[in-house]
Amino acid sequence: MPPALKALLAQLAGLAAAVALARTGALVGLWPLVSVQALVAATVAAGLRSARWWLPIHLGFLPLAVVAHGAGIHPGWYLAAFVILVLVYWTSFRTQVPLYLSNPATAAAVGKLLPAHPARMLDIGAGTGALLRPLAQARPDCRFTGIELAPATWAIGRLLLRRHANIEWLRGDLFAADWSGYDLVYAFLSPVPMAAVWAKASAEMPPDSTLVSNSFEVPGHEPDAVIDVGDRRGTRLFLYRMGARGERRSG
Repeated sequence: MPPALKALLAQLAGLAAAVALARTGALVGLWPLVSVQALVAATVAAGLRSARWWLPIHLGFLPLAVVAHGAGIHPGWYLAAFVILVLVYWTSFRTQVPLYLSNPATAAAVGKLLPAHPARMLDIGAGTGALLRPLAQARPDCRFTGIELAPATWAIGRLLLRRHANIEWLRGDLFAADWSGYDLVYAFLSPVPMAAVWAKASAEMPPDSTLVSNSFEVPGHEPDAVIDVGDRRGTRLFLYRMGARGERRSG
């Protein structure tokens, strides 16, 4: 079931429970009913196996709306907030790939993985280009490409990267891009698309290139190496080295 449909069903279930209790007189007052709606919605979402980050959304959605209404906030702000979220997260509800930003410690660790000779690197789902900016400064001899689909984050990245001549900044679907010309492909996505990422990497990446996944392993495939970045969030980089015809090198 699509995540957006799960969210809708959870909210409707919470609303139905609150209305039913109000009709029986078991609960009286606005906030008890709002609390029941939020708790039931979160419980149903958990039962539907929604991603964990949906639970606080369900718990806070109606209570925050009631608070905003009581504070006299114009409904137009709801629309504005919705538009901003859509521009930032775009198709995250479908792809289940939220916005993750790589920190400087991760950029430094990835920089050590680049070949000593001039190389090309691709960052798929590049966000605002947080990883590419320090890499482009540290390795002016290399060429970097970032691809991002969400309009808002892509626009922010374009603004921040405009002075880096060795960065190509693209907007589009990461699976539509050609990965065959890169020595290193970096992914900081989610567990959901990793099987598809591996299939594309195996089919397109050249021999001796490296797929680097931040935090999420490829299901069913042991990484060739694991790097502990040593930052506060405990970032781990999973390295998969490609061999002939995109297959893993033996040994």
